[in-house]
Amino acid sequence: MEIAHLYISPAHNYFGHHGRPPDQHPAIEVPRIQCVAGHGIMGDRYFDYKNQYKGQVTFFSFEVFRELCDALNLSGVPPSAARRNVITHEVDLNDLIGTKFEVQGVQFEGTEECRPCYWMDQAFAPGAHRFLEGRGGLRARILSDGELRVTQVAAVH
Repeated sequence: MEIAHLYISPAHNYFGHHGRPPDQHPAIEVPRIQCVAGHGIMGDRYFDYKNQYKGQVTFFSFEVFRELCDALNLSGVPPSAARRNVITHEVDLNDLIGTKFEVQGVQFEGTEECRPCYWMDQAFAPGAHRFLEGRGGLRARILSDGELRVTQVAAVH
């Protein structure tokens, strides 16, 4: 699995904000992230969020991101708008739901689709929520400690 971008965010912008505006905490692009088994990503908002949390790390496809931008005629929007941690290349993330897999020596368990919510229409543009249904990414548990690093930088269009 190639990794195009890695992001962490210290706090939530959308989660828990129903009925009120989102916050403005940045998704910070980093060259590597430290995965801690059973806890999450060091420095990320979901680190030690709750025991056995299904979304200790989230994955999103760069190819889906580009398709979204093309479909909604978006330019200049970064992949960080999806608020996912690991932006991948050339992997069908839905195939990893319910499986154990390894990336760069770190073990993961794909738990479920990272379902898009209505906030995607604000994060990207109206229509993003509907477009991303069934391809919003992957939520996973971290099963072993280790570091992920960017392996292939992908240009945003």
